Amino acid sequence: MIPQIPLPMLSEGKDCKIREVLAGKALKRRLTEMGFTPSSSIRLIGCERGNLLVNVNGARYALGKGMAMKIMVEPD
Repeated sequence: MIPQIPLPMLSEGKDCKIREVLAGKALKRRLTEMGFTPSSSIRLIGCERGNLLVNVNGARYALGKGMAMKIMVEPD
């Protein structure tokens, strides 16, 4: 079994791969359109005031911690 953790549990500066998005239909579609798809590479750049700054496929996004908790990742 491949270990997976919620995105906010990842250490800053670490790379990982998205395993799955555990969200409702609308949020899952929105994240998919932004590039948060299974097997995509993602890097946690930083965390500030409850928001996470991430890099997905070369694009930077700021996510709320609640939204980020729905993104399950596999650390590299």
